Amino acid sequence: MNIPALDLEIIHQPLKAEIMAAIEEVFDTNCFILGPGVLNLEERIAAYSGAGYGIGVSSGTDALLISLMALDVGPGDEVITTDFSFFATAGVIARLGAKPVFVDINPITYNIEPAKIDAAITARTKAIIPVHLYGQCADMEPIVNIAKKHGIKIVEDAAQAIGANYRDGRRAGGIGDLGCLSFFPSKNLGGFGDGGMVVSNNEELNEKVRILRVHGSKPKYYHKIIGGNFRLDALQAAVLNVKLNYLDKWTAERQKNAAIYEVLFKKSGLPEKEGLSLPQAVYRDSDISHYHIYNQYVIRAPHRDNLQAYLKQAGISTAVYYPVPFHRQECFNYLRCKASDFPEAEAAAKETLALPIYPGLTEEQQEYIVNSIKEFY
Repeated sequence: MNIPALDLEIIHQPLKAEIMAAIEEVFDTNCFILGPGVLNLEERIAAYSGAGYGIGVSSGTDALLISLMALDVGPGDEVITTDFSFFATAGVIARLGAKPVFVDINPITYNIEPAKIDAAITARTKAIIPVHLYGQCADMEPIVNIAKKHGIKIVEDAAQAIGANYRDGRRAGGIGDLGCLSFFPSKNLGGFGDGGMVVSNNEELNEKVRILRVHGSKPKYYHKIIGGNFRLDALQAAVLNVKLNYLDKWTAERQKNAAIYEVLFKKSGLPEKEGLSLPQAVYRDSDISHYHIYNQYVIRAPHRDNLQAYLKQAGISTAVYYPVPFHRQECFNYLRCKASDFPEAEAAAKETLALPIYPGLTEEQQEYIVNSIKEFY
């Protein structure tokens, strides 16, 4: 049996006619940059995220970059973020000449540990970037309280968590000052290339991001500030407007698959016998369905690398997110971080493994995955 880590064909094939019709409409209108399709998507995604505004941008990375630009982050400033995430989270800070300040993670959610943020704050701290990793919100209530106490802005990295609810029902991206989404093809809502969005409830920041998106011009050709070309194109918006109609269905399928895994692993006896840890939805509420959207289903596994190799031989594709925490990235050697300050990130980098979780994954395939893991141990 061959099981990919992600099967986009099974997701896209039923929508082919609908998506191609939307693409043809863009072709017929000859409106390829921004335009009504992008505006429609902005309004829909903002509402979906519990935000008043949405600004379509060129990628999830650029969503983070333009958000920090809107906060005037630059040389001499510090931005606090997690030690364990995709590189863009930290990279955008350094690109603006600011100093990334890393904080260790919670061992259950893999998100930034709020209790360790206060100690990282200095007079130069300008923003905090919590990441909602794998599809579950960081613990935002204490983070918001810390930010308010120190007068610091919050930029949520919700690239993997569109639609994920926090404990009070607020959604990822709509809690902080600015929220950043990614439409990379592997995301729960993915386009046919790069794309992203900034969502916000702050009218002033929304306006500034919009201006920065088009080289800092308003009106056209008149520049009070310097921005960049961060526009979302109409073809991506057309695809995303179609796929957004199915997002809740796909999220429900991912959650169903997660529940099946939980039952299968429990029957196998593996977590107790071999020390495996399964994902936990810590903000789960009986009245809230989107507590965890499972962009990834990540287990902790002893002998992780050997297990991954064994599963590959069995035809099962898995992924490691992320094998090198930020404090150990060569490009950040100048920060002189100590590994002893990040024990949880170190452990996660060595032990975590993402199993297939995508919509369309069958129970038979999941049984084969769990049985193969059991055979390995």
